[in-house]
Amino acid sequence: METSGRQRPTMADVAEKAGVSRALVSIVFRDQPGASPQTRDRVLRVADEIGYRPDSAARLLARGRSRTLGVMFTVRQPFHADLVEGIYPEAERLGYDVLLSATAQGRGEDKAVEALLGHRCEAVILLGTDAQPVDIDALGHRTVAVSVGRRVPHARVDSVHTAEGKGVRQAMEHLVELGHRGIVHIDGGRGPGSVERRRAYRAAMRRHGLERELRVIPGEHTEQSGIDAGRSLLAERDHGRPLPTAVLAGNDRCAMGLLMTLAQAGVEVPRDLSVVGYDDSHLSHLMPIGLTTVRQDAVLMAECAVRFAVERLENAVSEPREAVLAPKLTVRGTSGPPPGG
Repeated sequence: METSGRQRPTMADVAEKAGVSRALVSIVFRDQPGASPQTRDRVLRVADEIGYRPDSAARLLARGRSRTLGVMFTVRQPFHADLVEGIYPEAERLGYDVLLSATAQGRGEDKAVEALLGHRCEAVILLGTDAQPVDIDALGHRTVAVSVGRRVPHARVDSVHTAEGKGVRQAMEHLVELGHRGIVHIDGGRGPGSVERRRAYRAAMRRHGLERELRVIPGEHTEQSGIDAGRSLLAERDHGRPLPTAVLAGNDRCAMGLLMTLAQAGVEVPRDLSVVGYDDSHLSHLMPIGLTTVRQDAVLMAECAVRFAVERLENAVSEPREAVLAPKLTVRGTSGPPPGG
């Protein structure tokens, strides 16, 4: 990386040093006919000597294309990092660059998306959006848009998500087969997939005759939500209400917050209480006890999202499309038989 105060070499600098016109230099770098082989070699040699690099972005914009995919993500979501890692290679394979724009404290989705559009991104990939359907539909009418992790019916966007209900059913079958009956669900609030996960949890409890044990604790897809739920359960235990034997968290982040609170209180997992997450983010197997969780294939989701965006850009696809991928329960160290089971 050049650290001096010198200005970046320009096409005019190349033309002057090579003894040709700026127009001829432009012809060489656009690989157009009109320059002899000797002139072409001299121009390229001079450009290399002075460190000139053509501005490919400017050339694309001059043709009305940026070949850039914008990605909106949330800084504190580990699963979004996994998705981004999958987006880059697929975009590069298809000849596109990637520009990221994050949502964070004080920076909502609208600002993140407008920043991408302001930088001439041709399509926007939304990771885990919680925007209103009407706003997502409006975005789909402005530009090519793909929603990852959330299905948005009737909106003019493509969507890529996991079969949420199937994933929850796998987790619930696992816990019931271990002997659990007192299974609590920490809800994900407005987070992507939360409605489907909550619905599937309720259906599974009823299917196994556990309606009386059914309990949904309001929450979000954050560590703090897991911490708060854990503290609530511990406070209830101190007032005579027994702990549940298992908790299905809204996602891995929530599960991690819960595990931290339980560990601080001396509750041993899974001996005293089992915990299951959702996502299988890269952090889920870096803990002292690997997290049992429902795996979403981040790489496959990312590849589908990029292909949807590129196909819509290049093939004029009209109807919204939906890719529903299969989840898979990954059993690790946080789930086991209930106490006394």
